[in-house]
Amino acid sequence: MKRHVHEEIELLKNKLLFMGSIAEEMLRLSAKVFLERKEGISETIFQKEEEVNKLQMEIDEMGVKILALYQPEATDLRTILSSIKINAELERIADQAVNVTQTATYHLLKEVPVQSLMEIPKIATMAQEMIKESLDAFTKSDLTLAQNILKKDQEVDLLKSKTLNEMISTISHNPQQAKQFVDLILIAKNLEKIADHATNIAEDVIFMVAGKDIRHHAQQPS
Repeated sequence: MKRHVHEEIELLKNKLLFMGSIAEEMLRLSAKVFLERKEGISETIFQKEEEVNKLQMEIDEMGVKILALYQPEATDLRTILSSIKINAELERIADQAVNVTQTATYHLLKEVPVQSLMEIPKIATMAQEMIKESLDAFTKSDLTLAQNILKKDQEVDLLKSKTLNEMISTISHNPQQAKQFVDLILIAKNLEKIADHATNIAEDVIFMVAGKDIRHHAQQPS
């Protein structure tokens, strides 16, 4: 039975990583929409969201089935529970990528481009890196990599705050571009939420590997 449960868990993890790769691609494409003003790829992102939603349901069903059939314990149990939680985080990342795409496609790209996007391109790059690294940490059961993602989240928060303050100041001096900057503020918040979801995945990895729940406080496993 032990061999069977491990085989089922590997199938679960592989499907989860496949879903993660789609979510990563959605974010990469959504960033291209507003950074490079490539409206033509928006439909691809919307189609990928449907695939992510389908995978989320399949992964939840797989996780529940393994729990019911094998009643796993210890690391196996934590891996399944973490996989189910990561599944939800990836679906939310995909949702945020869609939000970025919709704001860019239906609003920002129809407006006069602003001169500077400030720190938003950097936030987008860091969010993409955090998703990739959080999934790598999950694949490798890497505590160090997971902990590093928590530090990056703090940097993203600072960049977002700096960007919002700069944009609010810019709006007061350039009221004619207020709509463009409001749209960019929405995108910055979406990207920051994506970084938060990547951080949640890292926290789930720490729980999976070390058995410690570090949500809502700064405690990290030694």
